[in-house]
Amino acid sequence: MSEAFLYLTTRGHVSGLPRQIEIWFVEHDGKHYVVAERREQAAWVKNLKALPSVTFSVGSREAPASVVPQTPATARTVDRAAFPELSAAIAKAMDAKYHWSDGLIVELTPVDPA
Repeated sequence: MSEAFLYLTTRGHVSGLPRQIEIWFVEHDGKHYVVAERREQAAWVKNLKALPSVTFSVGSREAPASVVPQTPATARTVDRAAFPELSAAIAKAMDAKYHWSDGLIVELTPVDPA
């Protein structure tokens, strides 16, 4: 299989329309984490801060939901100063996988559909 990406769908904070991005990710303690290079300036971060209900899948470009199917989740930004141990763990995992971790950490917590 080719490289796996996370496909995050937010709702536009102004338009309300679905917006999808392809992004690097890591898993940690049953959650998925992505890092926003542009921090709070990224449109998708603005979207999830306004509307934290998101969906995501994990897979290749050819099959975006082949590893993790479309999953409803709640998104939140992680303050590195407030959560130093979590932030260090995510940065270490991102650095190991991609040799990059500088940005705003976003946590995706799957929501139980029941």
